[in-house]
Amino acid sequence: MTRQIYLNDRFVAEAEARISLFDRGFLFGDGVYEVSAVIGRRLVDNDLHLARLERSLGEIGIPMPLECRAIAEVQAELVRRNRIEEGVVYLQVTRGVAEREFTFSPALVPTFVGFTQQKRITNAVSARDGIAVGVVADQRWARRDIKSVMLLAQVLAKNAVKARGCQEAWLVEDGYVTEGASSTAYIVNADGVLVSRPNSHSVLPGCTKAAILQIASDAGLHVEERLFTVAEAQVAREVFLTSASSIVTPVVRVEDMAIGNGRPGALTMRLQQIYLELAMRGPALF
Repeated sequence: MTRQIYLNDRFVAEAEARISLFDRGFLFGDGVYEVSAVIGRRLVDNDLHLARLERSLGEIGIPMPLECRAIAEVQAELVRRNRIEEGVVYLQVTRGVAEREFTFSPALVPTFVGFTQQKRITNAVSARDGIAVGVVADQRWARRDIKSVMLLAQVLAKNAVKARGCQEAWLVEDGYVTEGASSTAYIVNADGVLVSRPNSHSVLPGCTKAAILQIASDAGLHVEERLFTVAEAQVAREVFLTSASSIVTPVVRVEDMAIGNGRPGALTMRLQQIYLELAMRGPALF
């Protein structure tokens, strides 16, 4: 089956999807994106993702291409047309098309693209067995709370740690972990306290993080939103990551240091189970 793409008010076959050479997303990285998970033919935490999309666009002065409800309809139609049982829906909005110039006209019409990717999420080996994390210096810009398409620093970080046998990179600034290259970082310390860095301009406000912290609160877990170091993580009881496309993923090694007994922690796996149970509530899209 030919994958269907949404591009500027139309659903088209993948081979027919074309964007101008002069799109500011291509020339300047002038745009933002969102990724929503599909589990059991259901969009997960999608209201949170659309709210973050609207916020990111507002922070850089790009208008929403459609209202949130209409965007959700586009996402649902992409899931149906492409028969996505499990995977992700990717959305990207750029400032639009114009001659290459650093300044821009407020009258530009945004370019809006959506597509799906099949991806194993619930039964992924990483979610079951855990992953290794490598550490690199955080070299990104100062507004990491905006989900910008400028991802070169993350690309370089992930490839650097891949060469060291790691599946994700932790970005570190001033001695503290900011976040993963494409995930939110957590530790569970020796006292059983769940620790994650608070939201600020330094980190992306994770949608899956919001859901996990709510689950933890409902379960009566002690949660602290504060900074932590790599050294603190390496002696933690458990370490894990969250993102839309990898849900709750155990971390069993940080650089060359095994976490706990080197296996996914019980609390991590319980949070993963509860999250998946909640994700499967509600009607499927097809």
